[in-house]
Parts: sequence; C-alpha cells; structure tokens
Amino acid sequence: MRVVPLKRKFAMFARRIVCSAFVLGAALLAACGKSAPPPTAAAKAPPAAASAQAAKSLDMYHQLLQSKSYELAGPIGQEIVANYPNSSEAKDVKETLADTLAKAEAITTRRRLEKLWIYQSGKESGGDQTTASIYNSQPLADHVRLILRRHSQWGQSVYLFGSGKGFECGKSCTITTRFDDRAPEKLKAYAPDTGEPAIFIADDRAFIAKMAKADKIAFDVTPKGKTPETLVYEVGGYASDKFGTPLKK
Repeated sequence: MRVVPLKRKFAMFARRIVCSAFVLGAALLAACGKSAPPPTAAAKAPPAAASAQAAKSLDMYHQLLQSKSYELAGPIGQEIVANYPNSSEAKDVKETLADTLAKAEAITTRRRLEKLWIYQSGKESGGDQTTASIYNSQPLADHVRLILRRHSQWGQSVYLFGSGKGFECGKSCTITTRFDDRAPEKLKAYAPDTGEPAIFIADDRAFIAKMAKADKIAFDVTPKGKTPETLVYEVGGYASDKFGTPLKK
C-alpha cells in the first residue's frame, strides 16, 4: 500500500474543495439564470415606440371624428390621454375629448330610445292600418302601451291600452299630462264604447305634435279597481316618417 505524505495529502484535499466550490458556484449561477422571468408584455415600451403608437392612435382618433363616429372615437381618445398623459398627442385630444364623449353619449341614448318604439302596418277590420306604439318605462309592473293609430276608415287615434278592466273614465274625462318638465296639462279623454281596456285622447293631432318635440311624457291615470298611478313614457326616439302620413277622418 502506497502512503501519501501528509502535506501532499492535505494539498490534494484542498484542491478538491476548491474545485467542488467552483462547480457548485457555477451550478448556482446557471440555476439563477434559468429562474429569471422573461420580459412581459406589460414592460414599458421604448420612448420611440411609445411615441409612434401615440401618433398612430391620434391619427385614428381624428379619422373617426371626421366620419362622426363619436362613440368609437371616445374610447381611443381616453386611451391616449391615459397612456401618454404628457405627450403632444394627449394635449391635442384634450381639446376635443369632452365634446366627443358628450356626442357619443347622445348617440347611445338616441339608439336606445329608438328601439323602444314598435312600428307596424297591415290590414285591420277591412282597412289599411299603421301603428306606432311604446310601453311605459315607469312603473315597470304595469305594462300599458301608448298607441298612435291611423286607419283608412277610422282615421287617426291616440290611446293608452292596458289590461284588466281598463281605466276610470266614461264618455268624457280628463288626463293630467306632463310633457318633459313643462306645466301639467289636462287633456280631454274618453273610454271606448266597445269596452276595451283603453282610454283615448280626444285631440290626437295636438298631442302628437307636442309629443314629437318631447323626450318624456307622464300621464296620471286611475286603473279600475286600483289606486291612481303615473305612467311615464320615454318618447324621444319617435320617428314620424315610420308612422306614415296622417289620415283624414
């Protein structure tokens, strides 16, 4: 058996420790390198890239304004101001953004109101008939239609049509009516002789003329067997051209 001198044996042991430490350090460095997360999409873009994107968004914003697509331009303008607050593009957008958002809201509201109306035409009781109708928005529990009707034999009529027993009104009564925020008016009305759950407004022409200029109408009525209530109609989306030409009585 070969005997290695003590000093030499210690030197060999020391070299092994150094080599092991080197290998371990290299392994740790490699492991750390592998655990580093890759760049994410949320990383901040270089200034040049951000400036190019802001300019591109601004160009799209102006194109949508020119085509009067305010409901599409609004969100893009808001995005420019939020993402590039100190840029010249944001300064440009701020000059028109408030007006753009207001017009976008008006378009959205207009479309909602237009969808509330139902227009129909066809044959009814041996004559040609066109109708425009809308349900009350308040109270939600009572579904009462406001109906504009033109019939080739019966002429033009405006009436509320509900369910159940109809409304408290005989051959003549009045309905307190409010057009938007104007002072209440008492409109002459009457119940049909045929017994339908309806109440007719006597002066249909005057009513339609006022309704066409209003956004909201409220009627104070009393359903038979029930307590008085106020029926509210959002009439701002009425389209007179879809109702047709008035028919003479």
